[in-house]
Parts: sequence; C-alpha cells; structure tokens
Amino acid sequence: MSKVLQHLPELDGDEQVEVARLLNKMSDEQAEHFARIYRSRRRDPVHILILAAVGFIGAAGLQRLYMEEFALGLVYLFTGGLCLIGTIYDVIKYKDLALRYNRDVAVEVAGTVRQVYGDTDDSDGSQD
Repeated sequence: MSKVLQHLPELDGDEQVEVARLLNKMSDEQAEHFARIYRSRRRDPVHILILAAVGFIGAAGLQRLYMEEFALGLVYLFTGGLCLIGTIYDVIKYKDLALRYNRDVAVEVAGTVRQVYGDTDDSDGSQD
C-alpha cells in the first residue's frame, strides 16, 4: 500500500486497493512510470457525475463518451439517455462506472509497463 500512497496519493477506496495490488509487483522505477501514465488516463468520478447530470438537460451520453464507450454514448445521445432511464442509472452508479473504467485502464497500463521493462509475468490477477 505504501507504493500507491507514494506514487498516487490522490486515489482512495477500492481504486486505491486495485492499483496497490498492481504496484506491489513492480519496482519503484516501474511504479513511477505506471503512475505517470495512469494519472493521465484515469477518469475522475466527479467528472462522470457532472457529465451524466448534463444528460438531464439534453446532452445525454457524454459520460459514456468520456469513458470511451462510444457506441453506448451515441445510443444515449440519440435516445435521450434511453428515455432518461440510462442517465438516471449513470447518475446513481457513477462511482462504479469510474471504478470499472479505471480498473481496466490500470490493468492495461500495468501490462504496457511490464512490456517496456521486459517483465513477461502476466499474472496480474485480473478477471477477464
């Protein structure tokens, strides 16, 4: 847990636990490289909440586009957030949406860092 606090102190809760699990298998140099990439690619749950709330005034689906779910984002956009039901769901579950997206990004970035440093151990514990 100390590596995640050292390299990514802004994380909290479940996201911190997930990232700590990945960082424990890395050297300090790898962890620093991971932190730089992950920090630039992760999505803040508050931004997802704000974008989902914008869906109530006519621009539904921006939160899904922000999370790189382009097909679902366009469906939301053209259907009014699936008649607002999808938008309401996203407003309620915004933290879970962010955690899921950030977990996927963390696993992807960890794999990239391992490739860069020549570490071929793919036992990241992910459940694909």
